[in-house]
Amino acid sequence: MTVSTTQFTVPAAADTVVAAIGDREFIVQGDRRYTYAQVVERANRLAAYLHSRGLGCHTERSELAGHEVGQDLLGVYAYNGPEYIEAMLGSWRARVAPFNVNYRYVKKELEYLLNDAGASALVYHAAFAPRVAEVLPDLPNLRVLIQIADNSGNDLLPGAVDYESIVGSGPADPPPVQPSPDDLYVLYTGGTTGMPKGVLWRQHDIFMTSFGGRNMATGELISDYDDIAKRVAESPGTKIFTLPPLMHGAAQWAAFTAMTTGQTIVFSAAPERLDPDDVVATIEREKVFVLQVVGDAMARPIADAIERSNADVSSLGVVANGGALLTPTAKQRLIDVKPGLIVMDGVGSSETGIQMNHLSAPGAVSTGKFNAGPDTFVASEDLTAILQPGHEGIGWLAQRGYVPLGYKGDAEKTAKTFPVIDGVRYSIPGDRARHLADGSIELLGRDSVTINSGGEKIFVEEVETALLSHPAVADVVVAGRPSERWGQEVVAVVALVEGKTATPAELIEHAAQSIARYKLPKAIVFRPSIVRSPAGKADYRWAREQAIAGQ
Repeated sequence: MTVSTTQFTVPAAADTVVAAIGDREFIVQGDRRYTYAQVVERANRLAAYLHSRGLGCHTERSELAGHEVGQDLLGVYAYNGPEYIEAMLGSWRARVAPFNVNYRYVKKELEYLLNDAGASALVYHAAFAPRVAEVLPDLPNLRVLIQIADNSGNDLLPGAVDYESIVGSGPADPPPVQPSPDDLYVLYTGGTTGMPKGVLWRQHDIFMTSFGGRNMATGELISDYDDIAKRVAESPGTKIFTLPPLMHGAAQWAAFTAMTTGQTIVFSAAPERLDPDDVVATIEREKVFVLQVVGDAMARPIADAIERSNADVSSLGVVANGGALLTPTAKQRLIDVKPGLIVMDGVGSSETGIQMNHLSAPGAVSTGKFNAGPDTFVASEDLTAILQPGHEGIGWLAQRGYVPLGYKGDAEKTAKTFPVIDGVRYSIPGDRARHLADGSIELLGRDSVTINSGGEKIFVEEVETALLSHPAVADVVVAGRPSERWGQEVVAVVALVEGKTATPAELIEHAAQSIARYKLPKAIVFRPSIVRSPAGKADYRWAREQAIAGQ
């Protein structure tokens, strides 16, 4: 493992970028356009306000265990936009730890999350004000409410302050505190297979692994702030269109990597929903070079929109995917409608940051095998050793080096997920993998959704990929349900393309062309659509419910 000699903070990196390219556009959303300097000024005003309310760091990291927090936490309950980035930057500047809030949560889930975080402050869009009002009586620690105006028509909640009144004007001097590389970046897991958990990162560590501190292709680390200044000054300032919600790690990592590499982030003008035709129009208008998606659920409708449009999308060179499976069928579809396109898959998790990548280009499309980052390995089944490339067994995808401190408030889960192997601490959140002889890593799937049928482990992503290659299948999610004969049996929940038909037998026989028969679904359950998170991730709890209901 290589180690950076400089300990970084995000606010200091932002200041470095502003000093070098402050007048360059940083965030574009519809008619709203903000330069780097403007975003940092607005974030500084928010930081000053948070500090004036008594929020900040109360216990330094050196006095805390990995699962403990010594800072106030601020939840960001918002759609994509400059406010999200400003809220995170402003929090860090005030030594407050920001965390993501899933805007799909119902009352009970939102109340659980904010209580688990012990949130002192919340920045939220006015559209969510009624839900915030519902949970406030049960959140005595939540004392700072900052409401972002939108077109919902909802009034300010009692005690809340309008966001723009804080950041829009006035002195932009940061508060009189010094951010530390030990200050926290808090990322709550999605909770698609269990209750969400708050992953605690040192700011320096997430910076190195996922905010542009390390070149994933070479493993080379930036050594100091001068490296950042030089890099952004030399950058042409290409545009990255981020479709996934910033409440998910992959979108945050893309945004802050864009910041430290001098790029411009583009957000949808209506981020509360995916509008493929608007995506294509935005690519043309803004001359977008990189489009960030999550899985087939985003990529396929966009490919369809490109095909039916006369828009000039010649600027688009890369589609970057992360967070959910992008099948070879969907990749080929994208390349067919935009010749010359490169499709880049990234692998990472809340507990590891960015780990691996894979490039697909015209004539070379595949899924499942990745180029490992310099600190990515496969650990043995019993977590006692690191498997060498070419080892035949299946193990656990593991990350060393820049890894989180732990899970907030959970010492036991922290010890389990971050074990020490041969004197080295690893992050092992639960993905199954093989380390192949050529050094690449075959990613098999998350263990928590793996199906054990008749003693055989079946990885749902492999079955989903086989079914998604059928032309009548619009979307699919695979789950296990109890079976007297098999223990668990494989069930596919399928949504068909509008106007097309397919029988269960036809779909199962189609899948049999690419996967072993013991992996084939024992049943197909048809649904009008598949429930996914706003980022396109499958909701496996919902899928299991559908599988059981369809029995």
